[in-house]
Amino acid sequence: MQIYEGRPAAAGNRMEKEMRVYELLDELGISYVRADHEAVMTIEACREVDEALQIEICKNLFLCNRQKTAYYLLVMPGGKNLQTKELSPQIPSSRLSFASGEDMEKYLNVTPGSATIMGLIFDPENKVQLLIDEEVLEEEYFSCHPCINTSSIKLRTEDVLGKFLQAVHHDYIKVRLSR
Repeated sequence: MQIYEGRPAAAGNRMEKEMRVYELLDELGISYVRADHEAVMTIEACREVDEALQIEICKNLFLCNRQKTAYYLLVMPGGKNLQTKELSPQIPSSRLSFASGEDMEKYLNVTPGSATIMGLIFDPENKVQLLIDEEVLEEEYFSCHPCINTSSIKLRTEDVLGKFLQAVHHDYIKVRLSR
């Protein structure tokens, strides 16, 4: 697997939403490296990408409350498993479950297997609340998909939390999930 500095040289067969991520990162002066790969649908499938980027790719879960009136994007280390009873009192919202693929597309413009913090570009009305596990916040680097699961990017966590979230007008709630 080859690592590239920045965006692809040409848009070619890249999806518009992926190119929009690169455009925004470039506009914000955020440097990143990129790996292109076969589609990965699970954290387990990301192991080779992790090795190439020398980082653990974050697990991104798209959740909602039972009434489907509140949506959450949870970013956590890939090695952790979600216990909703542990998360619910921290946000606070009861009866969390996975949101539908249709809602993921509607609010973040991504499909199942491609959930990413970069999808917040497509949530100008702030319908999705970002939740980030404290362990992710402690890392120097952050890795995610650019709205498509055939590429992964690695960038500085401080750039994501500062420049990127400010540009997309989102903030986050820090949560603590056990291993």
